[in-house]
Amino acid sequence: MQSLPARRAPAQQRFSPSKAPNPSAYIPKLTIQNTRFPQNSFQTSLFRASQPSPRRLASSNAGASEASTFATQSPPHAIPPDANIPAPNVKPNPGETSAGAPSMASLAREVRKRAGAATETYIAYAVTEKLFKECARQADYSIPAVLEKGGVAPKTEAGEDLGVGEGWWYNELGLTPTFNTWAQVSFIHMYLLTIRFRQFPAAHAPAWHQHLLDHFFYDAENRMALYHGMAARGVRNKYLKDLFVQWRGVIAAYDEGLVKGDAVLATAVWRNVFKADENVDAVKLAEIVSYMRRWAGKLDGMDDADVAAGGITFGGAEKGRKDVLEESERLREAL
Repeated sequence: MQSLPARRAPAQQRFSPSKAPNPSAYIPKLTIQNTRFPQNSFQTSLFRASQPSPRRLASSNAGASEASTFATQSPPHAIPPDANIPAPNVKPNPGETSAGAPSMASLAREVRKRAGAATETYIAYAVTEKLFKECARQADYSIPAVLEKGGVAPKTEAGEDLGVGEGWWYNELGLTPTFNTWAQVSFIHMYLLTIRFRQFPAAHAPAWHQHLLDHFFYDAENRMALYHGMAARGVRNKYLKDLFVQWRGVIAAYDEGLVKGDAVLATAVWRNVFKADENVDAVKLAEIVSYMRRWAGKLDGMDDADVAAGGITFGGAEKGRKDVLEESERLREAL
C-alpha cells in the first residue's frame, strides 16, 4: 500500500474561517495492491467504525496547518472495503443497508449470539447447582455423633459410617443412611437430568453435564471431610476417583436398561443401590424402576427453557407401588 506525498499549506497563508479549505482535499488517495478485504458484513462494520470521518475535519477550529498535518497522516487500515460494496442497481442482502453495512437489527442479533455463547457456562453453573441440591436432597443424611467433640461415627456390619436420614428411600425402601447410599441415589437423579441435557443444543450440553458432575464432587468431598474424618486431601482424591469410575459405570448400565427393558434396568439398580443383595425385595426394586421410567418421561416432555430454569422438584416415588402391585392382564392370557 502506497500513499501520496503530503500536501503542505503555503507558509504565508493564515487561517480564516471564511476561507477554510475543503477537508476532503487533504485526504490522500491510496493505491491498493494485493489487499485482503473484510470477509463479511460484521467485519465491514467494525472496519468502517475505525475510519476517521471527514466531518471531524470540517467541524474543527484548528488552523489550516493542523488540518494539513492530520490529513497527511495515513489512518490505520485505511483500505476501503470495495469487495463488500454492492454493485449499482444491485439490491443489498436482507439485514444490510444499501451501503453494504449491516443494519442495527443484524448487529443486535450478532451481539446476542456472541453473548449467549459466552454466558452459557455461567448460567449452566448456577442452574446445575440448584438441580444438584435437589438430587442430593432425596437421600440426604447426617452423622450427628461426629459433630460433637471427640465423637465417633457408628458403623454398619460392613464397616461403613452409619448416619441418620429421613424420606422414602430410607423409610419405605429400608436403605441404610450411609455415604454410599446417598451417592447412588444422587446418581439416579443426576442420570435422569443427564439424559435430558442430551437434548440441549450440542454447543451447550457439555457445560451442563460437566457442571452437574462438578457440584456432586464438591459436595462429596465436603461430606468426606465433615462426616467421615478424611482430612488428608490425598485420601479424599482416591475416593473421588473411585466415585468417578462408578458414575461412568452407572451411565452405561442405566442407558442399557432404558434401551433393553425394565429387567435390565432393574439389574443395574440392584447392583448399584442394593449392592447385589440376594435378599432384596423385588417389589422395592420394581418401585425404583417405575420411578425412573416415570421421571424420564416427565423430563422428556418438558421444554428446554423449563429445564434450564431449574424448577424441577423430584418426588412422588410412593405412587409407583400401586402400578407395581397391580396384576397385569397379560398374566391371565394362555401361553
